[in-house]
Amino acid sequence: MYACDSLPVTHLRRARAVAVLLLPGAVLCGRSAAVVWGVDLAEPDDPVECTLAAGRRAGAVRGVHVTRRRLADEDVVRRHGLLVTTPVRTALDLARIQPPDEAVVALDQFLRSRLVTLEDLRAAAAATTGPGCRGIRLAADRADGLAQSPQETRLRLLLHRAASLPRPVAQYVVHDAGRFVAQVDLAWPQHKVAVEYDGVWHGEPRQVGKDRRRLNRLTAAGWTVVFVTAADLRDPVALIARIAAALSASRYA
Repeated sequence: MYACDSLPVTHLRRARAVAVLLLPGAVLCGRSAAVVWGVDLAEPDDPVECTLAAGRRAGAVRGVHVTRRRLADEDVVRRHGLLVTTPVRTALDLARIQPPDEAVVALDQFLRSRLVTLEDLRAAAAATTGPGCRGIRLAADRADGLAQSPQETRLRLLLHRAASLPRPVAQYVVHDAGRFVAQVDLAWPQHKVAVEYDGVWHGEPRQVGKDRRRLNRLTAAGWTVVFVTAADLRDPVALIARIAAALSASRYA
């Protein structure tokens, strides 16, 4: 596909080149379908994911991942001139991503778009049969569509696996004397302990003041906030111990 060299190379532009010129009639699926639906789950250089009918021939092309299967007519629609899997079918394909945690990360981001509901996803997953169906159901069961970033999903999954911790509530809204205080990433309301993922954007000058005012409101309401960074996720033992200590301290506060 030839284009003006001033145009940025995006995953959507590469997907269009594959579906329109390289493999006409191919159905975009997986992460590439998510991008067409407006959910940015693929980097510009990630392989374009598409599906061809089982009997169709096509040579291997670098940068294109082709699956061969028969998709039901109701699983395919046309969007922006491209054949693409429906939101539900796209979500089911995302649920096959490996490793399993990354499938949940992708599903959480896709669910936030409101293109498909969690209930519809789980119903479709329950009806799925064939190879990989158990993994699809597990991913759908673990997704909640509440995380505001991939790292928040990874943090939630890590805490869910920690046998020493009770399960936190995601995106909990804190009130004090009937007034809104803040919405926190993960919380143990009975202990008044919250966990917040501290991404790079939190260090921006405009955000720092806002975060400090928010923290002051939570502290004044009697809450303890544990901040988590990417480095903390790489040392889960120390992170879980820190959160467990905060929960334990809250019992004696």
